[in-house]
Amino acid sequence: MKRGMTLAATIVALTCGLAWGMGSRVPAVGMQVEDFQLADLEGKTQSLSQYRGKVVLVNFWATWCKPCTTEMPAMQTTYDKLREKGFVVLAINELEDDMKVREHIKQYGHTFPVLMDRDNKVANQFGVFGLPVSVFIDEKGIVQEYLKGGLLTEEKIYQTVQRIQGHKPMQAASAR
Repeated sequence: MKRGMTLAATIVALTCGLAWGMGSRVPAVGMQVEDFQLADLEGKTQSLSQYRGKVVLVNFWATWCKPCTTEMPAMQTTYDKLREKGFVVLAINELEDDMKVREHIKQYGHTFPVLMDRDNKVANQFGVFGLPVSVFIDEKGIVQEYLKGGLLTEEKIYQTVQRIQGHKPMQAASAR
């Protein structure tokens, strides 16, 4: 807690992300995303910038979040179908134990990268308040869509990726 701040003010500052980046703004559609680095479940550091040139779905989630775990199969299916065409899913887990997350990912057979936001710094950088939050980022690192809550479907993901990549809307991947 900073000197002179009440506990309530400190909680508000942390909740709003002020403690992490006084100068940074929550990314909005059309904004360049600030790079970040997080460890994956194998302990290797990954950064957003290493995926430049691909469309990236950054998804903030937790194992206890029912909507989060409900939308993950659609993320996996679309990742499987589109990863060879320049699409990546980065599932960023907020504040949970590695073992619990690892067990969940293994149980459901997810193969997309799972990154651990142990101090909530990246979630704060993205203005995450409530889960799930999904951010679609284009090949140049520009936010193209920012979704709070709601539920991603294969069709929504597929159509968004197609739009970002400049393709005309096609039949959803699940409808083929």
